[in-house]
Amino acid sequence: MRALAACAILPPLVSVLSLARISALAERAPGRGRSAAPDEVALSEYVGRVLRRLPPPWRYTCLRRGVVLYYLLRRTGRPVALHIGVRKDGAGALAAHAWLVKDGVPYLEPDPAHSAAFAEIARFPSTEAP
Repeated sequence: MRALAACAILPPLVSVLSLARISALAERAPGRGRSAAPDEVALSEYVGRVLRRLPPPWRYTCLRRGVVLYYLLRRTGRPVALHIGVRKDGAGALAAHAWLVKDGVPYLEPDPAHSAAFAEIARFPSTEAP
């Protein structure tokens, strides 16, 4: 139920709040550390399925998926970080990607190697070790 609520509330907030503000909300969320431990892989798959079925501003993007999972996992005390990176694509256009990191490696990513192609420009929480 929390995952569905997060999928409904957080994606539109990405358009109106800074990621620093959303990160702060995840840190101050009620129940932090007291919620039952979710199956993180199942949670990731569920969030992806829900977001893929919704219209904009909820529609699946790596940023929306990452923000929802970051919020849900951080509020249960999981040590994950949300990373944002950029790179130039084959045509020279700027491309961006958002992914979760746990223990210094991409976490819950369909293709963890994909994130390595991006130069990190932001991390939440910003105090997380590289």
